[in-house]
Amino acid sequence: MTVELSAPPVLSTPAEHVFEQTIVPESDGSSPPRTDDELRDLYEIPRTAREVREGGWKRIALQFPDNMLRDGPRVVELLRAELDSLPRPEDSSPTPSERIYILADTSYSACCVDEIAAEHVNADVVVHYGRACLSPTERLPVIYVFTHHALDHDETLAAFEKEYPDKESRVVLMADVTYQSHVPALASELHSRGYANLVSTAIIHDPTGRIPNRKLVTPQGADVDASTIDLKSHAIFHISTPPTALLLALSSRVQSLHIHPTSSSQPSSSFSTARLLGRRYARLLTLASAGVIGILVNTLSVANYRASVDSLRARIAAAGKKSYTVVVGKLNPAKLANFAEVDGWVVVGCWESALVEDDAGYFRPVVTPFELGVALMGDEKRVWSGEWWGGIEEVVGGERLLKGEEEEEKDDGQEGNEGSEDDDSEEESAPPEFDLRTGKLVSNSRPMRTGRKKAATATAAANEAENGEGGGKAAPAGGALTLRGKGELAMVNGVVSPGAEYLRTQRTWQGLGSDYVGEASTVIEEGRSGVARGYTVGEDGERR
Repeated sequence: MTVELSAPPVLSTPAEHVFEQTIVPESDGSSPPRTDDELRDLYEIPRTAREVREGGWKRIALQFPDNMLRDGPRVVELLRAELDSLPRPEDSSPTPSERIYILADTSYSACCVDEIAAEHVNADVVVHYGRACLSPTERLPVIYVFTHHALDHDETLAAFEKEYPDKESRVVLMADVTYQSHVPALASELHSRGYANLVSTAIIHDPTGRIPNRKLVTPQGADVDASTIDLKSHAIFHISTPPTALLLALSSRVQSLHIHPTSSSQPSSSFSTARLLGRRYARLLTLASAGVIGILVNTLSVANYRASVDSLRARIAAAGKKSYTVVVGKLNPAKLANFAEVDGWVVVGCWESALVEDDAGYFRPVVTPFELGVALMGDEKRVWSGEWWGGIEEVVGGERLLKGEEEEEKDDGQEGNEGSEDDDSEEESAPPEFDLRTGKLVSNSRPMRTGRKKAATATAAANEAENGEGGGKAAPAGGALTLRGKGELAMVNGVVSPGAEYLRTQRTWQGLGSDYVGEASTVIEEGRSGVARGYTVGEDGERR
């Protein structure tokens, strides 16, 4: 009997995850369409065209956030016209040489530069519109256009004076990047009204700064020596609602934070991050007792993402846990629910996108690299001062950690059989571990430590069998999956695999086994490779 589905399966990707739903009051459907002059100012058309021409770039990729895609075709026309109006170098051809492309959908977070999509059109430069995390890119140059939005200066000044009536208050005036152009004028006016201890901010490309991507300046625009400013004694007046990652990062660095809304739909508030940090701490405690941790790559553009993945692998291995690396693009609960064997996830992303704010629907907790570092500390060492960071910009490079891990394994190998009994006794006498959230006993929080001993024992037995000492058969070649007897872990290429063990013992369907009798296997042929715009087929390199 066939039963028709009345609703999509649970693991289907919900429609609301297809695009990021962002409400922008300045350009909602009830507002009249912007004029060409407004678009030229909003998207900084003259500056963009000038930088493109000065850079000599011929293929330009325009990256819009989802809520700005509607303006894409008109922006292309205006940018094309502006480029045509600029003088060309004497040695260039008289015909237009620049080609402009719109990146219709970003692979990862909108705040990051999508170099992968830009490579599909072989772009020379990416023009990134809207708010940005300003994390350093790896392959392509970038022109950042934060876009300009209107702000009522009189209302903002009145709100500032109401929040800080004492003219001696120590306050840092800052804004979201889309409102940064208003900060100098506001700071100058507040200084003239008697706020002598006021400092403001200017944008720089430094996500790891004391205030991410900002430097401190005087109301007159001069740089402030950061060593002379104690942020713990300063409050922050922030124009527009900042990303949650910035709120958490600033929570332990400043005295207080006041958010000034930029639309009637946003309430003004003095934000407290204590509750958010408490939720984050609860998430990381779950990973403290996890045995299998998934490394979730959420960017392929941030410059040090490869070294960060290596660093995280080394840290997880040093803690006796197993890691698996997964690349899924934009995150949603349905994608991660397919990996039931993973006990928790750590996101490799920029300082904004690595934080999954609303993770209530996720099957397992999703944390940042900083939070994972806290989780991997021993219970006796885990003391959280309230510091927090979201991305991989502050993750230690992988080379040094990997070297330390290799030296540790080398030392273990030199000890040989003499230290094995001590290791076994230490493992057996180790105190029991408990999940700090549920109080339940945890028996598999460090599967690789136990698995390493079992792997060494299995290797020794295989060597004896191969030399004829044990009278048994030699171990199979390293390329196959080996299922050990009851009580032993599954191994792949001589390495313990908790994922394979989960597949063997927990999965209700394990795929086709070796007992499947079907058509004879055919010769494996090399398929297509390359980006979607032009594949290379086979060994002859034919392009299609």
